[in-house]
Amino acid sequence: MSGHERPVIIGTGIAGLYVALRAHELGMHPLLLTKSSLRESNTLYAQGGIAAAIGKGDSPARHYRDTLRAGAGLVEVAAARALTREAPDRIADLVRLGVPFDTVEGEIAQGREAAHSMPRILHAGGDATGLNIETTLQARVRERGIEVREGTALRRIHGQQGHVVGLTIATRAGEEVLEAERVVLATGGGGRLFRESSNPSVATGEGVAIALLGGAEVRDMEFIQFHPTVFTKEGVPRFLITEAVRGEGALLRNQRGERFMPRYHPQAELAPRDVVARACFREMSQSGDTSVFLDATAIAEDRLRTRFPTVYRFLEEHGFRLERDLIPVTPVAHFMGGGVTTALDGQTTVEGLFACGEVASTGLHGANRLASNSLMEGVVFGERIARALAADGPWVPPRGALRTVPGTWPAAPRVASGRERMTRDDLGELLWKKVGIVRDGPGLSSAVTVLSQEWKVRCADVGPECAPSPEDHQVLTGLLMAAGALTREESRGGHYRTDFPKPRAAWRVHVAFSADTLTRKGH
Repeated sequence: MSGHERPVIIGTGIAGLYVALRAHELGMHPLLLTKSSLRESNTLYAQGGIAAAIGKGDSPARHYRDTLRAGAGLVEVAAARALTREAPDRIADLVRLGVPFDTVEGEIAQGREAAHSMPRILHAGGDATGLNIETTLQARVRERGIEVREGTALRRIHGQQGHVVGLTIATRAGEEVLEAERVVLATGGGGRLFRESSNPSVATGEGVAIALLGGAEVRDMEFIQFHPTVFTKEGVPRFLITEAVRGEGALLRNQRGERFMPRYHPQAELAPRDVVARACFREMSQSGDTSVFLDATAIAEDRLRTRFPTVYRFLEEHGFRLERDLIPVTPVAHFMGGGVTTALDGQTTVEGLFACGEVASTGLHGANRLASNSLMEGVVFGERIARALAADGPWVPPRGALRTVPGTWPAAPRVASGRERMTRDDLGELLWKKVGIVRDGPGLSSAVTVLSQEWKVRCADVGPECAPSPEDHQVLTGLLMAAGALTREESRGGHYRTDFPKPRAAWRVHVAFSADTLTRKGH
């Protein structure tokens, strides 16, 4: 590759790090950019584990079927086949790179999580899987001398005749333009845009908006996964309690002490996440309480301490013991199910632009992500991207099996350009209340109106002279979430509307947005 074709990878979670390592192994010299530090990413906080069918009695076919069931009719089957077939080999790669997976009698240990028919969740350090994978991959990146630029944020993707030609980045010294013909977006999700979230501060979804403005298609943004069991206590930061605790036998109880999940789903506590999150939300709404409770008191203390050391220590520091107390939990925003539309090798609708990890929409997750498929998604599709970069073959735009319909939103009333701008807190409150766990048409319509007005005020012209800030990009990502949810007139997976409470066959489609959506008449 010539110098200007050096791949630039943006983001240093599992997806970005893995692509960089494999690109380096395949003879390239990638440049890694991260807006914070190499250490900070969503991967660090992944407690549950990484899914792969490597156990006795399990198979990629079973993993595939579980993925399809969880995705509620919107999974792209080719993506699901790719992940489930290739996951065992990618586990072998992670072991080769030094990830210290937990073992029992010399074999990698496996746990069970919601909606999996078999124990196939691999862990490293109990509930510190993301931390151990991330730190291992970081160490390999440093050892191999891969260039990393920290404190470097992506501001804009430059295209020419449908092909990437460069990037605008922001550093402490100011803005800079980089030439680049191969760019990999691995910028993560947007869960932190919501008021209540399990995500770190960096998960603000700008990558989606930047890709859209750079000419890429974005789809399925209405599908936000809400994690049902996040520790809640006044004055204490939200702390995710992995659903692997429920996989070990913990139950959910309401304020009256009643176990309620059997009323909502045959799999009870191990139902798909969207079902469990809505059940918790309904129990809280009916009682007016701020939490339900996780009951792990039937599990032995030594098992809890060794299997969930991070969770156990955190709760103990805040006055709770897993084996003794009912733990107050609440559902919060956790995972962005949609993103930048990609082919199976990560290519987007813009030639030279790839996307991987939570910022991408591979079609794997459909309407609801199967637990612990996300870390594996970054590795499986990261491998495919690295090979595509090395092959430097022809651009093949994404073509899914499911039909795509354009996302729309009603025209926003004119507003004065001098009005006070929305703050991050305002955006988080709006998304939580109007685009949260349970939605309806009037709420979504009001959210779209506010956010489309806000976007027009902030950046009325999306042409070359427009230079959106990170906050502008966050507003646009929030608008895409709200507009996708308003467009989709049904309930499916992580998207639930009280005015359309059932799935509808006509909506077994992707809702997609492109840059011309922003300039289309009526918007």
